[in-house]
Amino acid sequence: MKKKIICTVTNDLTYDQRMIRICTSLTKAGYDVMLVGRIRENSQPLRPQPFRQKRLRCFFDKGKLFYLEYNLRLFFFLLFNAFDAVNAVDLDTILPGFFTARLKGKMCVYDAHEYFTEVPEVVHRPRVQRIWKTVERMTVPRLRFCYTVGESLARLFTEEYKTPFAVVRNVPFRRERPAKSTDISVASPKILLYQGALNEGRGLEALIAAMEYIEGAELHLAGEGDLSNTLRDLVKEKRLSDKVTFLGFVLPQDLPAVTQKAYLGLNLLENRGLSYYYSLANKAFDYMQAGKPSVHPAFPEYCSIEQKYGCFHLLEDLETETVVQALRRLLTDADYYQKLTEDCRRAAEIFTWEPEEQVLSDVYKKCFAEMKK
Repeated sequence: MKKKIICTVTNDLTYDQRMIRICTSLTKAGYDVMLVGRIRENSQPLRPQPFRQKRLRCFFDKGKLFYLEYNLRLFFFLLFNAFDAVNAVDLDTILPGFFTARLKGKMCVYDAHEYFTEVPEVVHRPRVQRIWKTVERMTVPRLRFCYTVGESLARLFTEEYKTPFAVVRNVPFRRERPAKSTDISVASPKILLYQGALNEGRGLEALIAAMEYIEGAELHLAGEGDLSNTLRDLVKEKRLSDKVTFLGFVLPQDLPAVTQKAYLGLNLLENRGLSYYYSLANKAFDYMQAGKPSVHPAFPEYCSIEQKYGCFHLLEDLETETVVQALRRLLTDADYYQKLTEDCRRAAEIFTWEPEEQVLSDVYKKCFAEMKK
């Protein structure tokens, strides 16, 4: 009989590329997998996947009451549904997974997608941070099987909690590039693409400010978030509607085509806590797989990849002048742009999901072998 794994998140499932990839791989490895998230007022119908999907409906949509309600609903869902292992993704779902696994004599596997107690929404709110830190200290040291998205976070978590963390990078499947493709470098206007949540700390205000001084290019923002309305108002205020386009939510299966049309990829995280500082965003690898040079902050994980593969343009700060100079160089220096393009394509052969899939599979093989003892 197949081992049953329930993976838990707090977000809608439709746009979660990472969990779709993880659950698909676990299903391929022979497990019976269910991904559990939440349904929201504007949620799109779920697309068929090789694994089962379930969305819990909540009365509250955000804030403390949402987390309390969702965790209670998730606890009872897990309590009354059979599983052999529950995969708690981030601290905001770890309590239901931890306690129901204990009650049932099953395994809880922790997936630290980010450094939850150091995200911008938490790090500047000491009382909230203390609560989540207490949750982390109460659960993580008692777990045997954990993984995260990068070497820096793995070292940090392992040292702090004396629990070994494997590294499963958030990278895409290997993609075959078309034999013939349009030369984006001669397209006009050139598309500067940001893909991801329009949230605090993503450097989006700096990007929009920089567009006042950039010619021959358009900024396309693929995604929505807490700052959606604020950023749209900022674009209107600066009269940049002809230079900045909001694409809204883009389905994961449609995103590669959007990325392929771009000239340049953007990821301008601000240093607003250790979660961002030690991050390794999936968009960096999405740009890489599409063969697109990209701009990132000079944070440890990006610096490590840049030093080895030379495929990123790194920023020391997000001052408007710094961003403008970087964009202008990439838009006008053809030799530099071509070098980064070639470096990206070489790195794209290394950073693919297939090796990470094996690491993920090994985590669960060890987990279930432990249960048999």
